Amino acid sequence: MNINNVVFERSFGVSSQLTPSTMPEIAFAGRSNVGKSSLLNKLFNRKGLAKVSQTPGKTATINFFSCDGVRFVDLPGYGYARTSKAMRSDFAKIITDYVLKCEKMHFLFVLVDIRLEPQKIDLRFIEMLGMNGIPFGIVFTKADKLSKTQCAKSVERYKATLGEQWEELPPMFVSSGERGTGREEILGFIGGCLNV
Repeated sequence: MNINNVVFERSFGVSSQLTPSTMPEIAFAGRSNVGKSSLLNKLFNRKGLAKVSQTPGKTATINFFSCDGVRFVDLPGYGYARTSKAMRSDFAKIITDYVLKCEKMHFLFVLVDIRLEPQKIDLRFIEMLGMNGIPFGIVFTKADKLSKTQCAKSVERYKATLGEQWEELPPMFVSSGERGTGREEILGFIGGCLNV
């Protein structure tokens, strides 16, 4: 898969617009402002392909990018308190409709900020994925903001928290949209998921 061939394909604001996919899909989800667009731009090696905003809750649509017969899906951020309650429920519906109904989704990366304690909203989302048998992994973002020792402690803390509920932990990756940390590991894992 030549990741440099990626192109923006389409964008949907409501789940009723979603159409069945003919391509395998890799999706990215997480709280608002966790760094989904920054990670996608770094994975694609393209500045500005996925729109980055300093304003949480800015991405209110599902954005699709395609590359060599694979579709990458940038889901709206969830859980941002300053959006209206109606908007938050719309985000939740479009995310859950996609995650639970998309038959072509091969894998979902859940992004979490490595600087924070495990957040309840992320843990609830992860629990929902587990209950529905959705294949997923965790990407810790913003690793450039901490030392390697601090990053390792944060990952271990997350493992301990998940270990209270999960017998087997999901794959985990440490990343930085600034430095490109984790890019090759994530792309290699995606290739393995798709057998490319």
